Amino acid sequence: MADSDLVELCRVRLGDLWSENESASAVDETVLPEALCARIRSAINSKTKTYRYVLPTQLLAKACRPQLDCRCLQSARGGSGAFDARTVAHRVVVPFDREYDSVLGGAPEPYVNNPLRVPEVSIAFRPQQKDKSGWDDLCVVLQSIQENPQWVQSALFYVLREIHSRLATVRIVYPAARRVSALSCQSVIDKFLSTRSGGVRLECVTAALFETLGRQFSMFESIRGSSVNSADSQSGLAADLECLDESGEISLAVEVKDHGLRLVHVQDKLPALREKQVAETLFVAPEIVAEDREAIKAAFQREFSSGHNLHWLSMEQLLTVLIPLFAERGRYALLVAIGRHLDDRADVEHRRAWAELLSGI
Repeated sequence: MADSDLVELCRVRLGDLWSENESASAVDETVLPEALCARIRSAINSKTKTYRYVLPTQLLAKACRPQLDCRCLQSARGGSGAFDARTVAHRVVVPFDREYDSVLGGAPEPYVNNPLRVPEVSIAFRPQQKDKSGWDDLCVVLQSIQENPQWVQSALFYVLREIHSRLATVRIVYPAARRVSALSCQSVIDKFLSTRSGGVRLECVTAALFETLGRQFSMFESIRGSSVNSADSQSGLAADLECLDESGEISLAVEVKDHGLRLVHVQDKLPALREKQVAETLFVAPEIVAEDREAIKAAFQREFSSGHNLHWLSMEQLLTVLIPLFAERGRYALLVAIGRHLDDRADVEHRRAWAELLSGI
């Protein structure tokens, strides 16, 4: 069947089952071995964010089309029951996740992450996994359902019950103060960014900062950003953030680094900036690496002659200048926007940390 048909079936089935789960939570667990239920609980709460999306996706597809092989991740695998699980994940489960407070972790494209770049969930690909015990959970559950397809409905409903239970622990309220001084605002953001997060916290703060800048001073109509886990070339963006004007043209491209800016970082961006004819680009990085400083300065000058204005600022410099200019209303909007971007793309640990820091203002 066509991917679009499967996607629509899955979307409708997920909505119906979630409504039943919320209203009744009635599932006959006796048909499922307790050991299997334990594996499901472990998978939905896996320390590996990507794994949390697997059972909802694979079991949902199997429930809608019993002839599918629920272990299959890629249609290119071939064989009986092969299908494109990534389409179901990204078009059905990811929007569901966003709607419910990023309960699974807020990953925008979980099936393109390294753990799932294999043809199927099976023990054969265990050596490629960092989280081997988490992979074992997925293998056991999906192998059991493939061998006992009569369990798929109960297993899927149990998955949704576990997601519903998890929702109670990830729904975060951000206590942003209506009045916050420039000093307090910068301090709370600095503390938040002081914890390493693989770029997630920095990405969310940067997106919120430029969103607020655009609204406060009518500089941008909207902000378009890519995932921290995907290359800009994959997302089709010229940089991590594109600030768009009313006509949808790029007013400013923003590339964010949580380490020193090197010449290669600038060189990597130039083809996309030239292709999209971006006039203004800002590199946000803690510093320019000393050994590359002169080469970067020369590159900036060459690109200026070609009509591309390249700039560098640190996040500290941006915050120091912009936070006072935002005034009280803008600072409140910034704090709220950071929480909103965290909800869209960050795991619960980062959202809790932001809420805790805000409560101390």
